[in-house]
Amino acid sequence: MKKTVKYALDATKPLTGDNEAEIKALSELPESQIDYSDIPPLPDEFWKSAVSNPFYKPTKTSTTVRVDSDVLAWLKSQGKGYQTRINAILREAMLHEIKH
Repeated sequence: MKKTVKYALDATKPLTGDNEAEIKALSELPESQIDYSDIPPLPDEFWKSAVSNPFYKPTKTSTTVRVDSDVLAWLKSQGKGYQTRINAILREAMLHEIKH
């Protein structure tokens, strides 16, 4: 049996001036000067069997949206989970937009 290990990130700890300077310097570094020698490239075979992170779950934000009555009726007519379907439709549109 595998044991899940969890780590907590203390995001309340502010960055120091040294941290900010280091981040700024790294962000301005040209791609050609980045040392990748400790990270070997992954072969194409690896990517053929790669899967999305099964533990990723985006946070949800409650909102109010005005939707045409016929659209809402159509979504609800498909059974429970109409809000999940709305989210899936919007996510698909978002990913399509990002790719193009």
